[in-house]
Amino acid sequence: MNARIDPTGAQTQLRRDGSGGPVTAHIAQVGAALRGLSVGGVDIVARYPEGAPAPFGSGIVLAPWPNRIRDGRWDDGGKTRQLDLTEPDRSNAIHGLLRNTPYEIIETRDEVATLRAMVFPQHGYPYTLRTSVTYALTDDGVEVTHEIVNVGDGDAPVALGTHPFFCIGGVPTADLTLTLPAATVFEVDDRLLPTAEVPVSGVFDLRGGARVGDLELDTGFGSLARDSDGRARTTLTAPDGRRVAMWQDENWGYIQAFNTDIYPGHPMAIAIEPMTAPADAFNSGQDVRRLAPGESWTARWGVQFSA
Repeated sequence: MNARIDPTGAQTQLRRDGSGGPVTAHIAQVGAALRGLSVGGVDIVARYPEGAPAPFGSGIVLAPWPNRIRDGRWDDGGKTRQLDLTEPDRSNAIHGLLRNTPYEIIETRDEVATLRAMVFPQHGYPYTLRTSVTYALTDDGVEVTHEIVNVGDGDAPVALGTHPFFCIGGVPTADLTLTLPAATVFEVDDRLLPTAEVPVSGVFDLRGGARVGDLELDTGFGSLARDSDGRARTTLTAPDGRRVAMWQDENWGYIQAFNTDIYPGHPMAIAIEPMTAPADAFNSGQDVRRLAPGESWTARWGVQFSA
């Protein structure tokens, strides 16, 4: 009898002895997904059952664009491109071209794993990219490095995102306080496509923090405030003061925040998704990069836990 293969492919486990106890990570091959992360025995990435596909794209890499493209159609220097509609109920192309791709695991050590996948020319995207993601454990979490190289012809438009769900083990996610350093929010239509970027106000001004259970989010944010090291930090804080901080370097100018009450095994779950460009950026052109043949681009983000 053939052995059953997990829907998320091969599983990679990382471990490091950190200052606050062991740091462990669980990486899935499909989508190069961050499937689990714990520090000192405390889960800070929301896990889901073994043998199940990633719910809501949990933990996957989004390339060569994050979020949605309206009608899957975009203008490429005067030529209309038509992508496959991967969100058919809203007639959008969503989350890039690698979300269901089994990455090649090219390096695994105790504390580090690097996975690689190619984007080959296909419907609506006639470019060739070599992409990689490296997960490196730190004393209090993980640092994630993405690289995209244009290995084909023509200047390739690219943007990046990733889709991690966070938690603090033992604390209901609904009771965590979300603090998000954004000065603008994207208004959207009924297809969750942006119609305007406006100053945050009311429930969307999360700079002072709000309880996750009091929010309904599938929302893009921009104009991120940054600390002295150039990183923007979004935090989830438990009532006892423990905190998860998701940081993003200067390449990531946007965040999509999404909470749901139907994530497997969790009464409430929240995704905090760093993005280098907002939804429908292939049409707006907002912060889309064009990589010349042979050009590469590197971007980093990470997670820290403090008890």
